[in-house]
Amino acid sequence: MLRRIEALTEPLVTRKPAAAPALPLQDVQLPSGLLVASLENYSPVSKIGVFVKAGSRYETAENLGVTHILRLASNLSTKGASAFRICRGLEAVGASLSVMSSREHMVYSLDCLREDPGRLTEYLINVTAAPVFTNEHNLRLIMLHLCVCEGVSHAALMKLGEQFFSTHTGAGAPGAVYRGGELRVQSGGGLVHALLACEGAAVGSVEANAFSVLQRLLGVGPHVKRGSNISSKLSQGIARATAQPFDATAFSATYSDSGLFGVYIISQADSGREVISAAMAQVTAVDEGRLTAEDLTRAKTQLLVDYLMSLESSEGLLEELGAQVLSSGTYSSPQTVTQSIESVTSGDVVKAAKKFVESKKTMSCYGHLANTPFVDEL
Repeated sequence: MLRRIEALTEPLVTRKPAAAPALPLQDVQLPSGLLVASLENYSPVSKIGVFVKAGSRYETAENLGVTHILRLASNLSTKGASAFRICRGLEAVGASLSVMSSREHMVYSLDCLREDPGRLTEYLINVTAAPVFTNEHNLRLIMLHLCVCEGVSHAALMKLGEQFFSTHTGAGAPGAVYRGGELRVQSGGGLVHALLACEGAAVGSVEANAFSVLQRLLGVGPHVKRGSNISSKLSQGIARATAQPFDATAFSATYSDSGLFGVYIISQADSGREVISAAMAQVTAVDEGRLTAEDLTRAKTQLLVDYLMSLESSEGLLEELGAQVLSSGTYSSPQTVTQSIESVTSGDVVKAAKKFVESKKTMSCYGHLANTPFVDEL
């Protein structure tokens, strides 16, 4: 019996799309200060992460590089298990244990099948809380812990955190202070690398969203593999000012109490001044209100897509979940974050551009700097 084939352009009217199941976050703060958060996504694979406020910002002049040592030492023997035992135990069930670090935190994460976390958390506990060092007094960097997981019982996670991670605390670090400055390193060759920045905004704030939209408006790199960045405002403006080859992109870095926003430029040495001035002119144009509704919509759409795609993987979701809760003590759902991005107005973006144009700047450059302006000339 032949079945009638409907045109592909016709909508399916016989079946309504199923609503996506709600994935509520459970979170709690234990008396010790430990934060525990879990998200049930009904996946056959579980992911547990221990977030520690032990990034490079907590280092002092006496222990510079200790975060790097902690990360590299994560695959060595611990007080409770040897490196061989940890490796063999994980490989036997197809699990993996990894460590990554950023400016503000370290993340120890365990990936395994849903039925395995109970017998594998021993390794996560040892790697996180019981490393072995000869000069242990130089490695007292562990601050506040946060246990985050996907696909694990919240009650079990609370018990795990309270039993093994509640006693590791530290003094913390003072708030960041932006001071500006300039660094110029002269070298040979025909290129100049220049970075120009101002103080940005703290993560999760309205101002941070405005800076992120401004970043997409100016240009963050090619959106086509092996393509050019010709559609960005920076590229268009610099191309009109000079015929020399260049590369320019905007960046926005947000942290728990401050941030950085700016532009990064690579140009030929003899056209460095013209390229940097042309990049500054593009931010000044936004500061003066030369911003169309189409430009604003495009920039916000790019930011929304970048954010939502970062949550597609379990790694991205776990990192977003942990970073939010560790920095602010709360978690904003994707719906809340997307609404905050969509609510950014042209006035917010103009205000962010004005801050870059008028505030104290930081500049670092490297290369043949004969034709590279100083920060006070911009």
